[in-house]
Amino acid sequence: MDRSRPQPPLPSVATPRAQLKRKHGEIADPTQLKRGDNHEQIAGPGPEQPVFLKKATEPTRNGSQPPEAAIDNEDESEDDSMLEDILDTIELDPYVAVDDDNIGLSKTQCQQLHRELRKDGPEAFLDHYLTKSSITSKLTESNITPKLLGFAFGISPGFAFEDDDIFELVLRKTISRAYKKRLKLAEYNTIDDAAKLLRSKKNIMVITGAGISTSLGIPDFRSQGTGFYDKVRAMGYEGGEDVFQIDEFDRDPTIFYSLAGDILPDLKRFSPTHAFVKLLQTNERLQTNYTQNIDNLEELAGIDKARLIQCHGSFATASCRKCKHKVLGRAIFDDIRKQRVAKCKRCIQKLAEQPPPRPPLKKRKSKLTLFRKNDWEDSSDDDESAYDMPQPGIMKPDITFFGEKLPNTFFDRFTEKDCKRVDLVIVIGTSLKVAPVSEMPNYLPHSVPHIYISREPIAHVNFDIQLLGECDHIVYELCRRAGWALKHEMIPKDFGVNVAKVEGYDCRWYILPKGKKVGEENVESKASKPHKKPGRLIDQQ
Repeated sequence: MDRSRPQPPLPSVATPRAQLKRKHGEIADPTQLKRGDNHEQIAGPGPEQPVFLKKATEPTRNGSQPPEAAIDNEDESEDDSMLEDILDTIELDPYVAVDDDNIGLSKTQCQQLHRELRKDGPEAFLDHYLTKSSITSKLTESNITPKLLGFAFGISPGFAFEDDDIFELVLRKTISRAYKKRLKLAEYNTIDDAAKLLRSKKNIMVITGAGISTSLGIPDFRSQGTGFYDKVRAMGYEGGEDVFQIDEFDRDPTIFYSLAGDILPDLKRFSPTHAFVKLLQTNERLQTNYTQNIDNLEELAGIDKARLIQCHGSFATASCRKCKHKVLGRAIFDDIRKQRVAKCKRCIQKLAEQPPPRPPLKKRKSKLTLFRKNDWEDSSDDDESAYDMPQPGIMKPDITFFGEKLPNTFFDRFTEKDCKRVDLVIVIGTSLKVAPVSEMPNYLPHSVPHIYISREPIAHVNFDIQLLGECDHIVYELCRRAGWALKHEMIPKDFGVNVAKVEGYDCRWYILPKGKKVGEENVESKASKPHKKPGRLIDQQ
């Protein structure tokens, strides 16, 4: 295929941004955000709430009803989209003041501001702390400027806002988002609490990511030094996630095909964590497994398709970008392994059956122009394009690239069934950095307990219990304490763990193999480092 020539555009349909697979912080340039005059509306609900994720209708802790979504994402403007990306960046990587920053707010003051927001609600809170006249003026009673208020809710001084109106718009919506986040449930803190929840709950939602497959040799995406994205960057590509950008794939599929072999599953075995999800199903406790993984190992593990939502698609099938012909994924595995772009065989067959294109007839010139001087130089016909040969379509694995819509089953299942029935959420092996999956925990009823299992802690979601270490080790110990036998060939018969509390937290625990101490393995050393980015100042745990 001659990529030097522009390819015809693919048919597209406008899709609400909330339904697209997207990264947190795709755009973070507030100077490009245009001035608006509607920022007074942002004290309450706003466009940060995706259409498919309706806020739970149960009362919040102060007895008031949670805000409802207030815009139609179908009409979302470019400025709205940019604003959403700025808010995502602040939420995922909030500013954390250290002692030598001298910002003028203590940790206690920040925590008090968060408590006030929960007590009063965003509208009353903002009416109290933001003056009507000037965003830069000192505030009455508290002497907390809007800039200090921004620091307390994670807005970095590194953000260079074009003017005060834009800053106020971002501040109002950041505070509105903070109000909508779930709070940690105080009654759940330890691994034994987690085991009791396993035994008592009947409708468990499991959200899984790449971390549940790393023990099989399939790299995850974001782990420092070992993740797939770090490898892509080491090869000279600017951004690891660009490999999975749909526009980039259509522009040049060779980039994806040169790298995808590293994440191609062998489909021969599944991990103990996959077996854990299957055990929940066997014990009639699994409601739905939402997986972000594309390796399709859940099917190999025996998880029912009726209980499985592959949020980002999988390698199980592949489709032609031109004619949409679908085949089994393994049909292009050989091309992926050989770093060779797979072309659609149906397109090739159809093109072979068609006669070669004939060049168009030359237009006859008017008699009035036959004798015009230098007429031979004047020609608008593109003779080269007349002989362009049709090309077969490119096969793409049916994994959801950034910029593509998630399957309708994801939204339908979540809103119509799971939101109403779930009684426990377990998130395993994912840093929850890809929307809209990352938005799920905050839009479930806040009374539903949430357990987090992964190598490193996160703070942009307030989990009730965080268990840190290798996923396979943690789920084995959870099952043991719940009185279940998790059997798997990768788990030694004499396997055991030690449980160590993370300093400064009552709800975070290291789960380490016996004989190991924090810092002796790569996993534990990462978990033991001071975790500055999530924000101890604003951490509600």
